Amino acid sequence: MKQPEEKKTKNGSRAKKVRNIILKIIGAIVIAIVLFLGIVYITNVISSNSEAKKIEPYGQHVSVDGKNMNVLIQGEGKETIVLLPGYGTAAPALDFKLLIDELSPYYKVVAVEPFGYGLSDGTEKERTAENIVSEVHEALQQLNINQYMLMGHSIAGIYGIDYVNKYPDEVTAFVGIDSSVSTQPGMDAKLPTKMFGFLKKSGLQRLVVKFGGDPYAGLPFDEHTVEQMKMLSNKNSNSSTMLNEMDHISSNFKEAQGLTFPKDLPLLLFIQANNEGVKGWIPLHEGQIKDSVHGKVITMDGEHYLHHTLSKEIAEDFRAFMNEAK
Repeated sequence: MKQPEEKKTKNGSRAKKVRNIILKIIGAIVIAIVLFLGIVYITNVISSNSEAKKIEPYGQHVSVDGKNMNVLIQGEGKETIVLLPGYGTAAPALDFKLLIDELSPYYKVVAVEPFGYGLSDGTEKERTAENIVSEVHEALQQLNINQYMLMGHSIAGIYGIDYVNKYPDEVTAFVGIDSSVSTQPGMDAKLPTKMFGFLKKSGLQRLVVKFGGDPYAGLPFDEHTVEQMKMLSNKNSNSSTMLNEMDHISSNFKEAQGLTFPKDLPLLLFIQANNEGVKGWIPLHEGQIKDSVHGKVITMDGEHYLHHTLSKEIAEDFRAFMNEAK
C-alpha cells in the first residue's frame, strides 16, 4: 500500500523540480530582456547626446508661431522654387541637395523644413494639412517670398494641392516628385503610432536602423552629408511631431479628396514608371492633369525618392516644361 504513495511523492517531487527549473529559466529570460532593454536605452541616450553635438547647422531659422523653422536658400535666379519634403524625410534640405545643386544655377531654390523635420523645432500643434500649409506659408512670408513654383515629394502632393488652392495668387506652378494622390488606395489604414513611439523612446529604433540596410548605399551623396542625414534621422524619426502627423495621414488624405489643381496652373508630375505598391499609380496622376491647360505626367525608372538618382533629368525636364508653359 505504501508503494503508490511513495510513487506519488516521487512524481510530485519531480514535478516540483521541473516547475522550479522552468521558473528559473523564465526568470533568467526576463532578467536578460530587462538588462538588454536597459543597455539599449542607455546606449541610445548617450549616442543621441553625442550626435546632437556633431549635427552641423545649415540654412537659416525663420520665426513661425514662436518657434524656429529651418529654411535653406541656394541660387540667385529671378524665379523661385519652393521645395517640400515627403513624410518622414528627416533632413529635407540635405535630402534634396542633389536636386538643389541642379536647379540653383537657374533658380532661387528654397528648401523648407516643416516643424519636426531637419533643424526645425518640433511642435505640439496638430499636424493637419491646414496647419502645415499655413506654417510653410508664414515662413515664406517672413522671407518676403511672394511668387514661386511649388515642388514637392510624396505626401507634399496632399499638402501641395491644399496650398495651391489657398494661395493661388502666389503659386505659379506645381511640380510633384512621385507625389501622393488623395484617392490612392490604402491610405485609410490605422497606423501603429504607439508602437513606433515605443521603439523611439526605448532606443530599439536605433538598433533596428543600425542592423538594417543602408538607405544611402550606392547614392551619389558625399560621406559627410550621409553622416549628417543619418544623425538627423536618429533625432527626428518617430518624434512626437512626426507621430502626430502620422496620426493625421488618413484624415489629411480624405480632406484633400474634394480638391483639384486649378486648371490654369502649370502642373508637372514626375512619377515612378513601375510602382507595384500602389494600384493604378500612373492613371491616378493622369487623372490629376486631365483638365489642366498645361499639364504633363513624366514616368521615370527609379525608386520613390526619384530625386536621389534622377535629379539631373528632373531639372532638365522641369526647365523645358516651364519654357513651354510661358
